Amino acid sequence: MLDGKIVIAFIGNGKSTNRYHAPFVLNRPDKIKIKYIYQRTLRPTAWEKIPGVEYTDDFDKILSDAEVDVVVVNTPSAAHYSTAKKILDAGKNCVVEKPFATSVEDAADLFATAKAKGVMVQCYQNRRFDSDFLTAQKVIESGRLGKIFEVCMHYDYYRAEIPEGAKSFDRASAFIYTHACHTVDQVISYFGEPREVRSDVRQLLGEGRMNDYFDLDFFYDGGLKVSVQSSYFRAKIRPSFEVYGLRGVFTKAEQDRQEADLKKFYLPAGHADFGLDAPENFGTIVYYDDAGNYHEEKVPSERGDYARFYDALYETIAHGASQLVTEEQTMAQMKILADAGKNLR
Repeated sequence: MLDGKIVIAFIGNGKSTNRYHAPFVLNRPDKIKIKYIYQRTLRPTAWEKIPGVEYTDDFDKILSDAEVDVVVVNTPSAAHYSTAKKILDAGKNCVVEKPFATSVEDAADLFATAKAKGVMVQCYQNRRFDSDFLTAQKVIESGRLGKIFEVCMHYDYYRAEIPEGAKSFDRASAFIYTHACHTVDQVISYFGEPREVRSDVRQLLGEGRMNDYFDLDFFYDGGLKVSVQSSYFRAKIRPSFEVYGLRGVFTKAEQDRQEADLKKFYLPAGHADFGLDAPENFGTIVYYDDAGNYHEEKVPSERGDYARFYDALYETIAHGASQLVTEEQTMAQMKILADAGKNLR
């Protein structure tokens, strides 16, 4: 640590580092310092350089710098395992973007290496702090819906050009790995590991093409079913969250707004309304109370904040707190994704 701050380096100088990580780290200047951003070939990019950060193409310089506490892997998915392995072998703590790896065996090897070297490795699961997910939790815990028997989570797009542009199958870019990793982690982190998982994972354009559809059903003791569904071919998106209980239903049509703001370069620093829902974005709860009276109300959204992952990381590195995203959770997710995608070719 340096002056009470943890020191980090990012591997990769693209969208992941500059849109989904750095803006939140820079909003925690009292806790975290970015020392390096690694780029394999130093050249101008669309992203403005961050003042005070050293941009380098020397990976070994980062790994040999005793000041660096954590190295964050933001490479393309196929390179996550090999990059993280090199970091851990050098005795550095490591955070790996989603997907953590593209096989159960590689994921297990990263955790085994971290243990052998006495360091930490953790998956970056920022979407635990999505506004819609946090709001759904608030509604469930209010008890107004009664016993919950079904939760439906959708992460839809209409981006036909992406699967249509991919002329061959690549497991590292399969939808089940690159997108289900968001929602499956939400399910595991809140509801725990399921008793049973059933999956329908497709290549809508045919075998040998990109995986562009998934539908996973998680079954729990006590009668709860949680479904996570997504496709690149949803011309009309489904609600982000639907929560059904014996007394009512909560529906949240729109997803968390942090990503939408980031895409417009409307950043958390200096914008108190960053990522906030307007009243027209609020979800709706419909329920019957104990007296049988009908209620229909808007539910103010909880505030999402991806920086909360880095708050937790700071506590782990600086004060020895437990990891936010545990090995058990990550391995459970990897096994679910691998099993769901096993027939893709």
